[in-house]
Amino acid sequence: MTEQTSVPGSYDDPEMPWNTLTEETIGDWNRNVIAEFRANEGVVGGAYAGGSLLLLTTTGARSGRPHTVPVGPLFRGEQLYLSSFIEKTYPAWWHNARRHPAVTVEIGERTVAATARVLVGDEYAEFAAWALADNPDLAAFQATIDRPIPLVTLTFA
Repeated sequence: MTEQTSVPGSYDDPEMPWNTLTEETIGDWNRNVIAEFRANEGVVGGAYAGGSLLLLTTTGARSGRPHTVPVGPLFRGEQLYLSSFIEKTYPAWWHNARRHPAVTVEIGERTVAATARVLVGDEYAEFAAWALADNPDLAAFQATIDRPIPLVTLTFA
């Protein structure tokens, strides 16, 4: 039996934040990424250096308070969509967007209003099949869990 090594930056790379952070540290990590993003007009270093990142502000499904998280945007042509492969359950931003679809998105130095739409049913099935075929990291994550990956599209106002 040979030991399998991961590709740097891939879903199973043990050095990536989603494989090194605990529930206790993810909030601190998010706060630091958000501060760096805002201080540098959307540019961050570390594990996300050179990658695309946006800040998504949702309204809490239970609290009604604003919550901001860094999220890596994904694209299907011109359609921006979001998913997640950090959490073992659906992320809070997904629940928030499902309950309160009016969101705010920070891209670089711009802040824009958007509408989030949680995909369901046949539309979800078609989009998920495409997303998993197009994104090997998302497909690798889906293979490790029993629930469907979260998929949310954003439409800008």
